[in-house]
Amino acid sequence: MQHVKHKTDCRLCGSTSLDHVLPIRPSAIGDAFVTADRLGEKQDLYPLDCYLCLSCGHLQNLDVVDPDILFRDYTYRTSVSLGLVEHFKRYARSVVSTLGIPQGSLVAEMGSNDGSLLKAFKNEGMRVQGIDPARDIAATATNEGIPTIPDFFTSALAARIKAEQGEAKLFCANNVFAHIDNMSDVVKGIRLLLADDGAFVFEVSYIVDMIDNMVFDTIYHEHVSHHALIPLETFMNRHDMTLFHVERTGTKGGSIRAFAQPKSTGKRPRSAELSTLIAEEERRGVTKPQIYRDWFVAIEDCKRRVLATLDEAIAAGKLVAAYGASTTTTTLLYHFELESRIKFIVDDNQLKHGRFSPGAHIPVQPSSELATRKPDIVVILAWIYADPILKRNQAYLDAGGRFLVPLPEPRVVDAAGSTAI
Repeated sequence: MQHVKHKTDCRLCGSTSLDHVLPIRPSAIGDAFVTADRLGEKQDLYPLDCYLCLSCGHLQNLDVVDPDILFRDYTYRTSVSLGLVEHFKRYARSVVSTLGIPQGSLVAEMGSNDGSLLKAFKNEGMRVQGIDPARDIAATATNEGIPTIPDFFTSALAARIKAEQGEAKLFCANNVFAHIDNMSDVVKGIRLLLADDGAFVFEVSYIVDMIDNMVFDTIYHEHVSHHALIPLETFMNRHDMTLFHVERTGTKGGSIRAFAQPKSTGKRPRSAELSTLIAEEERRGVTKPQIYRDWFVAIEDCKRRVLATLDEAIAAGKLVAAYGASTTTTTLLYHFELESRIKFIVDDNQLKHGRFSPGAHIPVQPSSELATRKPDIVVILAWIYADPILKRNQAYLDAGGRFLVPLPEPRVVDAAGSTAI
């Protein structure tokens, strides 16, 4: 298949002992919403299957889509996500005070997007450097005072930054550490750029939360890794890095903020929180196949219940729409086989209005269309945000409309309340 390569070895440890534990259905590129003039262009479906490394326990997608296709013309901007800008302000203040980062220190971030986090660090008195391959977003961030190199982070780029600006006391990666295919070169670059007493802080979706909260739709082509602490620590150690602390955060349906330092020179003690979580991973068996097989059974059960409800409504002549036009919603749309069942999608992001969904080409319209077209059932594809969506659309419910929330436990919401299906 064009623009995709299939790996045969684990991206963390190189083992070829891999088990196909999550057969997620292929989808189009999650955020590739197209304009009307591009409807004639075919959008390929790419594999989303997940494999577990039986040597180190890392869960990963082995089918890697060309990153130029995914990230060069990236449209997602951090600042449009509900609550993320405030989250980053708290994050910067907390990290600077907890780690004792001196004023004027260099803070670098890979995948810095529109500079939302680095702005927060700049406000805390730091020198900042962004690295992001999305050319337009990088240019905008630079113009707004956050210098951003429009490229992918590599060990070669790390050497260049170090030569020009000196060592970094802090290196950040937020919701991008899951995007990297060549993890070894990136972590080598982070170690090279970091001061001996520096820290690497990264946020990623946490596989334990993904399982417990049924957040399987964060499996999409940008995310080639799904992280647990045990395989990460083994991998870090190989590159003279070591984890020393971890915090749970509520973003993206359940994430961790992990802290690492140079293994040979770092002086920060290992936290009780880190030891506790690693022990819990051992107990739950997150490096073994069974937990993923059980998770897939639960996903399929939700799918079966959602489709039974929708197919009954469609057979009765009801109009079905959906709410949410984002990368995760594409995974859900394809894996739950909703492409042919949904007539239109509404979204609150004006950038998506008038576009068509990736591959299936379902029209995306403003949420005001719910009042105009009066669909009988609206599937909340952006189910993580179901509560604010339900509150914002009370008028639709009062007019007799129904929402179907597909995960974590399928339910139908109408003016009278919520009913499990």
